[in-house]
Amino acid sequence: MDRTPTPPVAEKRPHHMTHHGITRTDEYYWLNQREDEQVLAYLRAENEYKEAVMQPLQGLQEALFDELKGRIKENDETVPYKLDEYWYYVRFVEGGEYPIYCRKEGSLDAEEEVVANGNELAKGHSYFEMTTQVSPDHKLVAIPMDTVGRRIYDVKIKNLETGEFLPDVIKGVTNNVAWANDSQTLFYTSQDAETLRNDKIYRHALGSTQEDELVFDEKDDTYNTGVYRTKSRRFLMIGSFSTVAMEFQYLDADTPDGEFTVIAPRKRDHLYYPDHAGDHFYIRTNDDAQAPNFQLVKAPIQGDSQSQWEVVIPHRKDVFLESIELFQDYLVLEERKEGLIQLLVRRWDSGEEHYVEFGEPAYVAGAINNMEFNTSTLRYNYQSLTTPSSTFDYDMGTRAKDQKKEQEILGGFDKKNYTTERHFAKVTDGTLVPISLVYRTELRKEGKNPCLVYAYGSYGYSMEPYFRSSIVSLLDRGFVYAIAHIRGGQEMGRHWYDEGKLLKKKNTFTDFVDCTEFLIEKGIADADQTFAMGGSAGGLLMGAVINLRPDLYKGVVAAVPFVDVVTTMLDDSIPLTTGEYDEWGNPNTKEYYEYMLSYSPYDQVGEKEYPNLLITTGLHDSQVQYWEPAKWTARLRDLKTGDNLLLMHTNMEAGHGGASGRFEQFKETAMEFAFMLDLVGITK
Repeated sequence: MDRTPTPPVAEKRPHHMTHHGITRTDEYYWLNQREDEQVLAYLRAENEYKEAVMQPLQGLQEALFDELKGRIKENDETVPYKLDEYWYYVRFVEGGEYPIYCRKEGSLDAEEEVVANGNELAKGHSYFEMTTQVSPDHKLVAIPMDTVGRRIYDVKIKNLETGEFLPDVIKGVTNNVAWANDSQTLFYTSQDAETLRNDKIYRHALGSTQEDELVFDEKDDTYNTGVYRTKSRRFLMIGSFSTVAMEFQYLDADTPDGEFTVIAPRKRDHLYYPDHAGDHFYIRTNDDAQAPNFQLVKAPIQGDSQSQWEVVIPHRKDVFLESIELFQDYLVLEERKEGLIQLLVRRWDSGEEHYVEFGEPAYVAGAINNMEFNTSTLRYNYQSLTTPSSTFDYDMGTRAKDQKKEQEILGGFDKKNYTTERHFAKVTDGTLVPISLVYRTELRKEGKNPCLVYAYGSYGYSMEPYFRSSIVSLLDRGFVYAIAHIRGGQEMGRHWYDEGKLLKKKNTFTDFVDCTEFLIEKGIADADQTFAMGGSAGGLLMGAVINLRPDLYKGVVAAVPFVDVVTTMLDDSIPLTTGEYDEWGNPNTKEYYEYMLSYSPYDQVGEKEYPNLLITTGLHDSQVQYWEPAKWTARLRDLKTGDNLLLMHTNMEAGHGGASGRFEQFKETAMEFAFMLDLVGITK
């Protein structure tokens, strides 16, 4: 790359903050004013510098974009699923960036009806994201739409019989909506205007000129709330969610004007997830002190005490109960054992059970779009690092599989050319951490392959070995792609999460470093061509890792990185902060403050020779505010030694997820890949 351009230098305006007798000085605190022209000028200057440095790679980026886009079948559609007398599906058209939601009545041979056309609704907007929720009578659809990228939606209602939109428009809320069974009452969730915490549930009567009725107000600022209708369609549920506790209320969906009733009062360290079938709620719960991996119980609908809960599936120490799917004759358990998902099918009447067979060493599977209750067919998705997303219908009685579709990957892709493996790295404290990896079989050379190591490691979110068509561009150029299933996720059970948060958060960072060293020691990765990538909390991981071991990586991509941990967690006006005290700790308590300060990437920047860095953000990000990566970049530029690259890219029109649109997103992917490929001398 051409290193001639002069990087921008952000002005230093020292801002002093004292907590627990410790004073921190933030020279770039002023960058947190999104509307300030000097701030915008700095972001634009960083973008211009990045463009100038990467200008020689423009041809490579364009070729990568065309390649990434060229693997995607433009005219495509999902496998239709049945709901009552309709078959619903989503299709995409050539030249279209957004989904078209469709259905057919009675038969797949019937004439298509367009429920909502994203390409039409997105016209005039540089950013667009939508969801749909069809009414129980199938005559209306609620369409929440975000045109900024800050996850603030306007909800419009379309009459599917006439194609016209109703006068009812619900402005500035979330995309969480649920219909009552009368198809005239819509419940929705709104958010606090400043913190964006989902805090209120409203009831909207179609055509009413009255102000929407507030049904529930979640006063506790460590909780979020949401509303949904059960699969059985009998109940509406309001859930309140925090990191370590939950509470659910139910209401008969036939009586939307009624009052909600609490299933089990919130209690710290009790997480539970209710569903409904027949005369019982079926509840996945960890309330028993001996059930951290969850067990399944059933409770009478009118029951008013947890003493009436009856165990259906007991807790198992080596199996994490991830979710359930209820049918009239069958219960399906989505379980996780040794990091891999298993689907267990069990008959209600006899208790007979069996597992669905998959047959690859690293994969992901899960039940999808099972809208019908009275059926013996389980629909599930299966994919792996080598197998594109595949949809199966599985007869739970005969155990026969019917593959309805495997995602078609264009551009000459053949999954037989690739190999996936699963390894366990022994980390510093002796724990075995799983690693999933994939490579193009004939290009694998002992100790010679460039390698990209990816991870997340927070919120108990398991990083699944999904198929990603974009990664093929790296594999076909000799890269190994590895996912480190580090602590802080939930791959190995609830304890995996507990061992990677709060005062044990540093396990996440050292696990990642140890996994990288394992890959190098085993000859899977070339020590001089190893890269790391992570986004959001995974961007925090990247920041912490390069402070720990700046020598270990050739380059690092940190996407929308959460790096100014202490300042953000001290500001309860910032979106998401209060709900995350049980993830990171509350810095108003000295013990947590000092621990967070000891790893916070922004606070720990020093005079070091950091690896080549590409940092990305979105101006309208509602989850990790743009100023965190901006300040981090400014401080790194001031303190880092050596000549390695430091680039920041700000999408001035998007939020946390980057660019919207089916293909537009690949422009940023092409930029990230070009950055890495150039650093190992690959220019085509």
